[in-house]
Formats: sequence, structure tokens, C-alpha cells
Amino acid sequence: MEIGMPLSGRQRALIRESWQRVRGSPEQHGLVLFTRLFDLDPDLLPLFQYNCKQFASPQECLSAPEFLDHIRKVMLVIDAAVSHLENLSCLEEYLCNLGKKHQAVGVKVESFSTVGESLLYMLEKCLGTAFSPDVQEAWSKLYGAVVKAMQHGWDTLPEGD
Repeated sequence: MEIGMPLSGRQRALIRESWQRVRGSPEQHGLVLFTRLFDLDPDLLPLFQYNCKQFASPQECLSAPEFLDHIRKVMLVIDAAVSHLENLSCLEEYLCNLGKKHQAVGVKVESFSTVGESLLYMLEKCLGTAFSPDVQEAWSKLYGAVVKAMQHGWDTLPEGD
């Protein structure tokens, strides 16, 4: 894994074990993640527009079919990262392009720390007492590596874009 600090074998195992409990209900757990995101930073809501429709509330956004599709995509990206723990660098180009797309719609790099907090919150709610400090550290490391790769999308945009 070139993006970020390498994960230990134990950390990879903790991530895989915990993800097994989450991946069976991606939409349900994704809703927890995004509900928390909007609780922490309601100013992110305007970034989510579909067919030029501005959502009046987080609840309206969270129930929109287009947004539920976005949730499924986010959970698939997490699933891909978990599936490639030994070789996250194979996702680097994809994640860089994903970063470019997020920048193009107005997402700020700083918002990813709030997304990270929301991811950890979702994992804690899903895993309960199995969400140990070691699990939290492993996921934080993985998320940091994913965000670092996405940030390359900001870094590689030509001037004027």
C-alpha cells in the first residue's frame, strides 16, 4: 500500500471482520453515515442536487432515490478498499478521479474529515462493543489512505479548472 501508512496484518483482519457485519446492509448503514454527516455539517446539504433540485432538508435528501444511489456508490467504494487492503495502490487512479469529481461539484478537501468522523460513527453504531480502539485505529488508517489518494485529484487539476 503506497498511499499512506501500511496496515498491519492484524489491522487488515480487523477491517475485514468488521466490514463483514456492515456490508450486508449497505443502504441502511450508509443512511446512518450520511445522517450523521448532515448532523455534523448541515452546510454540505446543498452539494447534493439532482436534476437541479435543491433539497429543503436532510430528511428529504436522505429519502431521494438519487441520493440512495449515491449511498450505494459510497458503500461500494468502501467495499473496494476493503477488498484491496493488500494492494490499495491498484485503486489509486480510480480514487484520484473520484477526488476530481468531488472537487468539480464543490466538495472541499476539509469536508472529508467530517465524512471520516461519520464513517467511524456508523461503524460504532453497527458494531457496538466490537468497535474497539484497535478497530477504530485500523479504519482511520484505511480511510486516511483513501482520502490521500482522492486528494491527488485536487492536486492534479490544471490551473483554471
